[in-house]
Amino acid sequence: MDVTTLAVALISVGGTLGGAALSQRASRAQAAEENRRADREREEERAEQAMQAKRDLYATVNTAARAYRVAARDAVEAAERGEAVDPALLDAAKEAWAEQYSQAQMALSYEVLEVASALNRSLGVGYSVVKQLSSSPQLDEGYERAKKWFSDPLSDGVYLLRVTLRHDLGVEIDPHFEQVRWQVLNKLEAARKDLVRQLAAERAQS
Repeated sequence: MDVTTLAVALISVGGTLGGAALSQRASRAQAAEENRRADREREEERAEQAMQAKRDLYATVNTAARAYRVAARDAVEAAERGEAVDPALLDAAKEAWAEQYSQAQMALSYEVLEVASALNRSLGVGYSVVKQLSSSPQLDEGYERAKKWFSDPLSDGVYLLRVTLRHDLGVEIDPHFEQVRWQVLNKLEAARKDLVRQLAAERAQS
């Protein structure tokens, strides 16, 4: 074999080996890119599942809060009309809220939990209002006080929870939300404390 033929053969072999090496590197790069893409897709899927779980939790918390308030309000209005009131309905709504609130405490952000906790205290006072209504020395005043509580401060509290949940999910963004949240929270807490004092004074008279 002359020198020229040998050189051509070596170049041919080198080209084949080099091409194979390049092909292997390209395959490894492609496999690495596919792995990264699969990791991103799995991460996006986990994030979407987590967000959906959060939406589901928020929906049930909001529904339970509304149902509890409505059940208590309806009990007051039915009693005022002289209709029989089934205490099991209110107790069921109370238990449903307690269960959802208990679960939510482990998942809510601080801002949402602050609102939910204030609402939980206020709903509890509302339950006491209903239970104490029949023994009120001034029944007409008791009815008016109860209806006002469920229609104004507590209604605002339930609404604030819904807005706070939507804000936390990014569905409803208001640049002034934090200021409004504090205003409604302070108003709700002040009304709740005042109602607690009224109920305590009424129990002391009976």
